[in-house]
Amino acid sequence: MATTVAQEEKRQFSDPAYYLNRELSWLQFNKRVLSEARNKENPLFERLKFLSITSSNLDEFFMVRVASLKDMENAGYKKKDFAGMTVTEQLEAVENETHEFVEVQYSTYNRSLLPALEQEGVQVLTSHEKLSEEEGAFVDHFFETEVYPVLTPMAVDSSRPFPLIRNKTLNLGALLQRKKDAGRGILLRQKKGGKKSAEQELEFAAVQVPSGLARIVRLPKREGGPEKIILLEEVIRRNMPKLFLNYDIVCVYPFRLMRNADLSIDEDEAEDLLKEIEKQLKKRQWGQAIRLEVESGMDERLLMLLERELELSPNEIYTIDGPLDLTFLMKMYGLPGFDALKEHSYPAPQEVPELPAGCNIFEEIRKGDIFLHHPYETFRPVVDFVAQAASDPEVLAIKQTLYRVSGNSPIIAALARAAENGKQVTVLVELKARFDEENNIIWAKMLEKAGCHVIYGLVGLKTHSKITLVVRGEEDGIRRYVHLATGNYNDSTAKLYTDVGLFTCKESFGEDATAVFNMLSGYSEPRSWNRLSLAPLWLKDRFLYLIARETEHARNGEPAHIIAKMNSLCEPGVMNALYEASAAGVKIDLIVRGICCLRVGIPGVSENITVRSIVGNFLEHSRIFYFENGGRCEVYAASADWMPRNLDRRVEIMFPLEDEEIRDKAIHILQTELADTLKAHVMQPDGSYEKVDRRGKEAVNSQLVFGKEAAHAAKHGAERANQRLFIPEVRAE
Repeated sequence: MATTVAQEEKRQFSDPAYYLNRELSWLQFNKRVLSEARNKENPLFERLKFLSITSSNLDEFFMVRVASLKDMENAGYKKKDFAGMTVTEQLEAVENETHEFVEVQYSTYNRSLLPALEQEGVQVLTSHEKLSEEEGAFVDHFFETEVYPVLTPMAVDSSRPFPLIRNKTLNLGALLQRKKDAGRGILLRQKKGGKKSAEQELEFAAVQVPSGLARIVRLPKREGGPEKIILLEEVIRRNMPKLFLNYDIVCVYPFRLMRNADLSIDEDEAEDLLKEIEKQLKKRQWGQAIRLEVESGMDERLLMLLERELELSPNEIYTIDGPLDLTFLMKMYGLPGFDALKEHSYPAPQEVPELPAGCNIFEEIRKGDIFLHHPYETFRPVVDFVAQAASDPEVLAIKQTLYRVSGNSPIIAALARAAENGKQVTVLVELKARFDEENNIIWAKMLEKAGCHVIYGLVGLKTHSKITLVVRGEEDGIRRYVHLATGNYNDSTAKLYTDVGLFTCKESFGEDATAVFNMLSGYSEPRSWNRLSLAPLWLKDRFLYLIARETEHARNGEPAHIIAKMNSLCEPGVMNALYEASAAGVKIDLIVRGICCLRVGIPGVSENITVRSIVGNFLEHSRIFYFENGGRCEVYAASADWMPRNLDRRVEIMFPLEDEEIRDKAIHILQTELADTLKAHVMQPDGSYEKVDRRGKEAVNSQLVFGKEAAHAAKHGAERANQRLFIPEVRAE
């Protein structure tokens, strides 16, 4: 049978040379964050924050992604990824890239940030040996009164095996020599021939730096003098002899271990998912060692011992020229007296004009759909939506999905209060939300005690959708109020992440929302959907249909344009469809914060595709999709990225923005980000990213634009809320 044109195109677009490896693309994203730490146009303390973020990002990347690659390598997995790389090739490339990345991290810290801090009156003492006599006395007293009681020195000998080095903990490793030849250690291997040697006399000990104590120790400040700080590990290192009185300290160096923290749960075999996850959480501390950070200059004998005992290869060891774990810089951000070195351009979250404080939220929603843009607009209406429902006598039921919530969540409290008030409350708590599992278990148990019906996710799937349904009995019958969003019901991260949400009481949305919860609680799939599209059964096909429709419009000479904003893009079928659309002439502008595995600028394949990433004061988290549709544009928002996990292994929701004014607001978000010239990084054909060439272009920081527009709308009220302070071009060059 002859090969069809469509089959030829599919084959053409599957060439591995057209794709970027997912893990290397993520490292490119972390480089973009690092570039903000290196950008001297940013306030100094904001640069500290960006450098801290690169460190926490890298931790999670290793604990999950690198750990997953090592699991595959250990299992003998041979299949290549869509970029044509084997698992072993990916690991080698990731480790090489990471070593280079860490060098740039610490070059930024040592050569740029430390001198800049000193100029502004902040000295970070890199060694306890730089303490003055007076400062040394202060530090020693602090150690004896505040630190010493918390420490647990762990020695190793014939009766005490090598200790468990817990995941992500900062430790001090020491080689000791017993005074007056009393006793012998057995840690370091005997030399051949059985003869005792000076090396054999050395014993190993470790001290974990307590995570419960502040890592930043502020030294007494002299009037007119600089703010001096020293890190907790240096305080402990200085006082190590007090922990091992019968030993001489040969050497002391900090080290930090990263372990495989990816949960492996056989949900089909787990009778109680909650108990199984609780059990697996404890195993995180025992996972395979995958990365060891050590201070540069570490004694070779100590390094060899750690390498041997932790079963690491040399490429898994990272020699650090500076303090290990730069996340302490986020704590430095909170030092008092340095507000002038922080970002103050962004207005505080503003009131939503359609939902003034103290309003009856249900009355306002009945007037028409309401669009929210966080963090520029306050998250308070979302909290009020649940809180008012909890005490409203006309509310019969509240149903909500929870993926991540804050530590002291007002939404959780409102749900519990609703159940106590006799409402029917159903909450799906996703126990498998990575690194929030323990927190979610606590909330799930609390909600159950309050009388809520709690669902612990679905077997084999994560429920990542963000939806709340309030059922209210009113004079004209039952009315359903729905909130849909791209971000979590987390009042804390809502101040830091950009997301959009929608309030509606349209019957078509209410019917779909009811069907969603019936499906989640009772596995009852509806015959059809009115407005919502759900993964894993329908959403991927819906996206492919929308892309294919633009392709047909382009082939027919009709207007065809896709603008898609998301966190990550690596779904092979979607990327293939985008290439096909581009080849047909569809203009495709992608705004992808993190991973993006397609390439731009490939002749005949992706010449019509642009990719940009916004890395700014807030973490870009919203997912918005625009399809020109031959001049009859459609706009959607969703909880899902274009990733296999979102479209195939998660419960996700996409919802249309039908109201014309709301649709225009969403399009304005996309257009403004395409016009960003200050915080945008644009993908190059080789997969690297460069800042926008600003020559001849207006200086545009899209996040600052949104903040100012929200402040303008809040000041002038709902009747002027749609007035734009900034009118960008539809497509940036």
